[in-house]
Amino acid sequence: MPLPARDPAILGPDPVHRLSVASPVGNLTVFEQSGAITLLAWAVGTRLRSPRPTPLLAEFRDQLAAYFDGRLDRFNLPLAPEGTLFQQKVWRGLCDIPFGTTESYGALARRLESGARAVGTACGANPIPILIPCHRVLGGDGKLHGYSGRGGLATKARLLALEGVDVSR
Repeated sequence: MPLPARDPAILGPDPVHRLSVASPVGNLTVFEQSGAITLLAWAVGTRLRSPRPTPLLAEFRDQLAAYFDGRLDRFNLPLAPEGTLFQQKVWRGLCDIPFGTTESYGALARRLESGARAVGTACGANPIPILIPCHRVLGGDGKLHGYSGRGGLATKARLLALEGVDVSR
C-alpha cells in the first residue's frame, strides 16, 4: 500500500537539513529546506558536524570547493532566501553582478530604481552570502563598506581577491 503524500498542514514544514564545511573564510554551515538552499551562516565553534549530506548539500559542498579553488565563477544551486519583496529584488540584482566585477551601492540602487541606503540594508540582510554575492558591492568611492559575514571587511576583501578584484585602492 503506497504511503499518502506528505501533507504540510498535518506534518508541518519540510525538514531542514544542514551541512557544515571548512572554507578559506571560516567554517560555514548551509541549510536546505524543500529542495533549496535557505541560509548560509558562519559556523559557531571549531567542530564541524559531518552528517551524510543530501544530494543538494553535497552539490553545494562541491561547488563551494570549486569556487574557492578558482574552478567555478557562478553557482548553480536552487536558492530560496526568506525576505521581503524588496529584499528579494535586491538579492536577485546581486546575482546579476558577474564574478570578478563589482558595483557600487548607488549604481545597484539606480539599476533597481531604489535608494543606496535601502539597497545596503538589504545587502546586510542577505541570508545566503557568497552564493548571493553581496561582497561584490562597494561604496561609491570604490572602497569596501560593510559586510555582515564573520570577519567583516577582511572577509569581503578576501572573497573579492579570490575573484581577482584589486581591493587595495
